[in-house]
Amino acid sequence: MLKSINLFDFNQKVNYKTEVLAGLTVAMTMIPESLSFAILADFPPLMGLYAAFIMGLVTAIFGGRPGLISGGAGATVVVLIALMKSHGLEYVFAAVAMAGVFQIIVGLFKLGKFIRLVPQPVMFGFVNGLAVIIFMAQIEQFKTALDGKTVWLSGTPLYIMAGLVALTIAIVLIFPKISKAVPASLMAIIVVGILVFTLNIETKTVKDIASVSGGFPPFHIPNIPFTFETFQIILPYGLIMAGVGLTEGLLTLNVVDELTQTKGNGNRESLAQGVANILNGFFFGMGGCPMIAQTLVNISAGSRARLSGIIAALTILSVILFASPLIENLPMAALTGVMIMVAISTFEWMSFKIINKMPKQDIIVGMLVAGITIWLHNLALAVLVGVIISALVFAWESAKRIRARKYIDDKGVKYYEIYGPLFFASTTAFTEKFDVVNDPNEVVIDFAESRIADMSAIEAVNKITERYAQLNKTVRLKHLSEDCRKLLARADKVIVVNILEDPTYRVAGD
Repeated sequence: MLKSINLFDFNQKVNYKTEVLAGLTVAMTMIPESLSFAILADFPPLMGLYAAFIMGLVTAIFGGRPGLISGGAGATVVVLIALMKSHGLEYVFAAVAMAGVFQIIVGLFKLGKFIRLVPQPVMFGFVNGLAVIIFMAQIEQFKTALDGKTVWLSGTPLYIMAGLVALTIAIVLIFPKISKAVPASLMAIIVVGILVFTLNIETKTVKDIASVSGGFPPFHIPNIPFTFETFQIILPYGLIMAGVGLTEGLLTLNVVDELTQTKGNGNRESLAQGVANILNGFFFGMGGCPMIAQTLVNISAGSRARLSGIIAALTILSVILFASPLIENLPMAALTGVMIMVAISTFEWMSFKIINKMPKQDIIVGMLVAGITIWLHNLALAVLVGVIISALVFAWESAKRIRARKYIDDKGVKYYEIYGPLFFASTTAFTEKFDVVNDPNEVVIDFAESRIADMSAIEAVNKITERYAQLNKTVRLKHLSEDCRKLLARADKVIVVNILEDPTYRVAGD
């Protein structure tokens, strides 16, 4: 029965104190970030908290792995800013729900596995770019509004802010050496908060960003005309948001897999994200996806089970309903210090150690992905560009590997033993291997160490046979694997060749 439900691993030993404390820490760091993203997109501030609660609870229970924290993430919110400005809030709700539908489709058809196509240099660039974004977002806390303009803090306010941030970082670094009973980040928030309150230090607090008080997320059907024109408007935003959410979510899942030496389920995570975003669309949430910063806070606090995510979500709801004055008076400096430490721990410093051992193309791909992530804040585009460039580099390198061993047997038959894959990038090099004019009347092309991969390869074989046919010479193909023969059979209107059958031969893996 438990296996069929499969919500929790009841055989897993759970440290309840660690999970609860980790969940509280995550909630404290998620509240200001969710508020900031909502304000950035000109949404009502509570939309950010509602998204954090809905995403956090649903994905903690039904998501692809323990320890992953979801909420109102900036990566997905950025996608919706243009829709908010052009058509308003109701269309945003509809787009969020549509994104959820697309994510459920990805999960149902088990397409999450394609995250395996993301190479390690792209992962490095993705993580390092996110670390820089997290850090730069904290630098913004050193600014304030003055006469309707945003200016840098100066004088005493700057010294107070910098001092409290430095104190927070010091506690995060030193406290684990004293005790690991409480997460260092939570202890830092508590200590700095008490210090500011007892000494009546004047500094920026959460309430300076927005109010966090409200009620339970209200049910709300998007008030939009149900027409094909409306569908055309929200479709691209829903698709992009779904893609961004899945990209960040599945990559974050991979990062946690590496940190915890366990294996998550990408398809299940896609389904959970989709359900959560549909609920967001109908319960006044701005939508979201897994958040790498909060996930790393959770993991670094020692969480390895689903309980911390549930605690974080319920804490955010409790704050909205009951404890808003307490949270609103937390100093932003404490939360800023915690997030700076998260940014530092997120960065893959190992990438600097191995940079001189990596191929140049991998270095370029990693730097490009990080640059796009930092500059455009578009994680899906950054990863897509990285994967495309990596694929093109791989194709180019594979194309250079095709070669031919040539010899003539005692019967005067010329053999070409092809090595390497024959596909669109290697067809030119393939055709250059043949000496059509000077070859004997019978030629055998042996594909024992090669593979006809696509239509370009078929066309290349076709051109070679045509050139030999014009000189009344015969070409036979030998040692074709089953899938290669199927390709040629489907191309019978394009190419006519004699295939030498070898009933006992099989290419490894076929």
